[in-house]
Amino acid sequence: MTKTTFGPAFSEDGILFRLWAPLHESMSLRIEGADPRPMQADDDGWHRCMVADARAGTRYRFVLPDGLEVPDPASRFQPQDVYGPSEVVDLSDYRWKTNAWTGRPWEEMVIYELHIGCFTGQGTFRAAIERLDHLRQLGVTALQIMPLSDFPGRYSWGYDGVLPYAPDSSYGRPEDLMALVDAAHERGISVFLDAVYNHFGPDGNYIPSYAPLFTDHHKTPWGNGINYDGDGSEMVREFIIENALYWITEFRLDGFRFDAVHAIKDDSKEHLLHALARRVRAAAGDRQVHLIVENEENDSDLLQRDESAEPRLFTAQWNDDLHHVLHIAATGETFGYYADYAGDADKLGRALAEGFVFQGEHMPYRGASRGRPSGHLPPTAFVSFIQNHDQIGNRALGDRIMAASPADAIKAVTSIYLLAPEIPMLFMGEEWGAKEPFPFFCDFDEDLNDKVRKGRREELSRLPGFDADELLDPTAPSTFAAAKLDWSKLASSEILDFYRTLLDLRRRRITPLLKAGVGNAFYHSAGTAVAVDWTLAGNRRLHLRANLGNERARLADQAAGGEMIFRLGDNDDDELAPWAVIWSLGEASGAI
Repeated sequence: MTKTTFGPAFSEDGILFRLWAPLHESMSLRIEGADPRPMQADDDGWHRCMVADARAGTRYRFVLPDGLEVPDPASRFQPQDVYGPSEVVDLSDYRWKTNAWTGRPWEEMVIYELHIGCFTGQGTFRAAIERLDHLRQLGVTALQIMPLSDFPGRYSWGYDGVLPYAPDSSYGRPEDLMALVDAAHERGISVFLDAVYNHFGPDGNYIPSYAPLFTDHHKTPWGNGINYDGDGSEMVREFIIENALYWITEFRLDGFRFDAVHAIKDDSKEHLLHALARRVRAAAGDRQVHLIVENEENDSDLLQRDESAEPRLFTAQWNDDLHHVLHIAATGETFGYYADYAGDADKLGRALAEGFVFQGEHMPYRGASRGRPSGHLPPTAFVSFIQNHDQIGNRALGDRIMAASPADAIKAVTSIYLLAPEIPMLFMGEEWGAKEPFPFFCDFDEDLNDKVRKGRREELSRLPGFDADELLDPTAPSTFAAAKLDWSKLASSEILDFYRTLLDLRRRRITPLLKAGVGNAFYHSAGTAVAVDWTLAGNRRLHLRANLGNERARLADQAAGGEMIFRLGDNDDDELAPWAVIWSLGEASGAI
């Protein structure tokens, strides 16, 4: 096993149990079936106890001076949920089949976001393996798994995790997750994990009872911020950073999507995000590891490239701005934050050509400026999508864009985001037009469940167009069950071949042009029509001409020239038909 500061450590003398508990002078260890035994306390807040007869499978808890028994914060497995004992796991027992795997280049990524519990009927790591061949044949090259950190209850989106080293037991054992990663690598598929380092869940987090996990110096939407820069923060930072290293080294993951990094508050000389990126990349060595952020602030500084056009810190960011303009076009919805993107095809052009729509301008919905300039970044610094867990789940009914939008509109926006030089991301089931909802769900005790119901109702009632009276009960088992994909509908899908064709075209004609895909981009619009041109590798020019509207439209230079590689809609030389999309490739004749 990789040497770590936290969690059980194997040695010739047995297993060393360790807990950083600086708020107490004494701690005890209780091995299941035995009386508590005292731990040795050091001046630095650490408590240790060597147990000669402990082994893999041993279950244990730590005991506070007041008698409270708590799991190991770095537990590798919680067979009886977050309140039960931790189990010692020897991950070195797993025999990898893909020792030669070193990852895939970022420009090859076609990401597929999934929730383990809803991806299959069984909702387990092992069951997910059975669907990998479908994803490989589709053209997917990377899984992005929603958070796995052990959470309380039977089901959760995963953002309420409290034990970040333990994959939730409802999905299987840690070895099952390793088998999923191994099987994905056998098929040439990378695996990313959604990691939550901005908060802990509201139930089952015992760390504050023995260590300074939180600080009132920073506030977040979930309460006090995590203590990344105050007294005792050195160990808190190490606990989080080593967690990321643990997933990369022990489970051989290929990278992360970091949740809501704008909510990670840190006034240290080196911000946690910078330290995290630096150390993860160092630990990965020659392996190709990719780091994605979700960042409401659209801070392009996190995405800067070096002299070789390689990411200094983070590889890419989820681009909500592009989602919003495509969503408006396909659905006609202009309420809430969508209003700031409506009625202006220039915003679609800017999102495709430059990444962010708001690059420091005032955003009315926020009542403040948003973003920083992003036009200097390569298109591969942005992850594009028409659905993800947030954009579906933050609706009263958790309904997908496929549920009610016209088929021609869906095909148009799909052919834009899957062929654009940004990195595309599908949400599970999207490829066959799945209409199962994906509403928010969780499973706490009744008191917390009631607070969640009220909180969700109040949150959604502030967004025009979301009818909170129709809000599904996020704590009901039926809400979770309804979100499971129905794979029996795959065979009758009318859009699956469309997705396969687009992703095959992307692989053959677009992906080879994205290596160090810097270069200029230009866009212009007229009514509902937009034109975008990118200069990519090999001095090749990629052209998009599209009309995302119900009426015919005309562009100043409608004929892009070059070789047409994809065409959707009945067009002529003068006008673009409704929902027309034309992609073509040519040689760059000069600066754009």
